[in-house]
Amino acid sequence: MLDGLGECGCIAGMKTKIFPGLLGALVIVTGCVNTVSGRKTAGMPFIKDSIEGRYERSVDQVFEAAKEVIKFHGTLINESILHTETNQVKTVEGKVNQRTVWVRVEAADPKITTVTVQTRTAGGGSDVDLAHEIEKQIALKLVR
Repeated sequence: MLDGLGECGCIAGMKTKIFPGLLGALVIVTGCVNTVSGRKTAGMPFIKDSIEGRYERSVDQVFEAAKEVIKFHGTLINESILHTETNQVKTVEGKVNQRTVWVRVEAADPKITTVTVQTRTAGGGSDVDLAHEIEKQIALKLVR
């Protein structure tokens, strides 16, 4: 039943029902996503957030190029070697333009190295344009 003029008892009841529903929807929309470095971070799942490139260079050459690019454009936070993989896998994590950037470098075969660049904003969204730019900068660094 609706309240009369000056009375608003039904509004408080509606607010207590709507707020948990909105909070539940927010939890469903945002969640945890896997990073290319093997960790998890908060973010919106099911959106494209990474770019891949393949180069005819060694893993070490591409790894050094990736570190230099991250240092030049932002701050290098972490570099690591994943020992649980069958191939040699190295990762770099950094901050560029207030975005977190992860770079995964691994040998596809003895002559080809694969680079995957993943970016996420502070709110958990993706920045594919930045990932593409970082991947392109790594390729340019390898040419020099």
